[in-house]
Amino acid sequence: MDLKINLLQLREHGIVAEMKQDIVHISGLANCMNGQLVQIGEAAEGVIVGFDQQYALVLIVAQTGTIKPGDRASSLIQSFSVPVGEGFLGRRVDAMAMPSDGRGAIVAAKRYPIFGKAPSVLDRRQLTEALPMGVKILDMMIPIGKGQRQLIIGDRMTGKTSIATDAILMQKNTGTICIYCCIGKAEAALAKVTELFDREDVWKYGVIVAATAADSMGKQYLAPYVATSIGEYFMYEKGMDVLVIFDDLTKHAWTYRQMSLLLERSPGRDAYPGDIFYLHSQLVERAARLSVTKGGGSMTHLPIVETLQGDVTGYIPSNTISMTDGQIYMNTTMFGEGFKPAIDVKLSVSRIGSKVQWRAMKSLAGMMRLEYLNFLQLLKLTRVKAGVSAEVEARLKRGKVVAELLKQSNSTPVPMEEQVITLFAFREGFFNDVQPEHVHERLGRLLTGIRRNKPELLVEMAKAKDLTEEIKEGLKNEFTRFGNSAV
Repeated sequence: MDLKINLLQLREHGIVAEMKQDIVHISGLANCMNGQLVQIGEAAEGVIVGFDQQYALVLIVAQTGTIKPGDRASSLIQSFSVPVGEGFLGRRVDAMAMPSDGRGAIVAAKRYPIFGKAPSVLDRRQLTEALPMGVKILDMMIPIGKGQRQLIIGDRMTGKTSIATDAILMQKNTGTICIYCCIGKAEAALAKVTELFDREDVWKYGVIVAATAADSMGKQYLAPYVATSIGEYFMYEKGMDVLVIFDDLTKHAWTYRQMSLLLERSPGRDAYPGDIFYLHSQLVERAARLSVTKGGGSMTHLPIVETLQGDVTGYIPSNTISMTDGQIYMNTTMFGEGFKPAIDVKLSVSRIGSKVQWRAMKSLAGMMRLEYLNFLQLLKLTRVKAGVSAEVEARLKRGKVVAELLKQSNSTPVPMEEQVITLFAFREGFFNDVQPEHVHERLGRLLTGIRRNKPELLVEMAKAKDLTEEIKEGLKNEFTRFGNSAV
């Protein structure tokens, strides 16, 4: 007789002893572990999030009925996993990876643990390939690479989500899978993103994992882990590039603080538990660019964090800044003055930097950044003076031209090759005789003409990622063609 026992088939039983809001104390689960899924009668499902001397502490993540002391609970001795696979493309799911778009069941290819381990150092490789964001300030001055963890930080209503959704739109037809994870936001905010997915045909390469403010504390806690697990399937199994947006980790931290207080854990700074840093760092560490032996896929994380009155020294902002590869800082004053996207170049940084930039972009963008920063400094100095010299006036005008070139509207990502043309045109003096208010019109006519007359220049530039002598000559000819049409 074969007496072998499959431990993954063993089921352990316990009894509900007490319930505090969404935290249930269960006795009798002697062999349980953190992250294990527990079934509580027919009424609810939960995840083990801690222990005390007598009980396993379970966070409710799905509930259809009433839970009361004495209810029977059971659990398989295995970690909590969720279904993953290509079937999730084009779908909106909840924090249990169950469909919430009313379009029926999703056929899963595998199951992945939600608290997966980050790739080891030997499983990773250097970040050398750019992830085009479609936002001119970012691609020119704060480049982001595939596999990077780049924080988007700023006060509420400063355009943080717009930066993330522009990055998603930019991935159309690139083969990159985009996952938008909504954590604790209002249904109206989620509806705007869903409408964008519908309007711009993002569903072909996009997934939404949503746990709104109306969802339970447990679902808001699990949402970013589930989104990452879905992304890991495409990275590990398919060798694809993945972009995951966490919108936002501030609300995730609020949820975890609420959980921890119910678990009677000692509060620390700002009433957050001491392990909140570990919680978020463990999450973002799962972003990586895998080695060739592991399939060569990548997963890029863009976590969003909200500040209060621009204070980046708060507990959660300072935590997330220290665990990411750079930050994109959204400036409230710039936003109020109408400069959009309101990215503060002085406070924003990418620690990967020019390593991932196109050669063409690297050779041109440094000059543009210097011009822009000098303009900001000069503008600050001249605000307190009644009059300025002709030389300073000329420098201010040139700086305003740079600022106009960097502005762009929401949901209009700019291809990398068009950004290079913009930089090259500026360097060649194409905008020298143009008033700042007419810069957009002139640039638009230039790009339209190149698309119509010389589309091969754009194709060649996207392929070479550099400005060859032939491309330069072709662009200069186009500048000459439009030279007499300056406004």
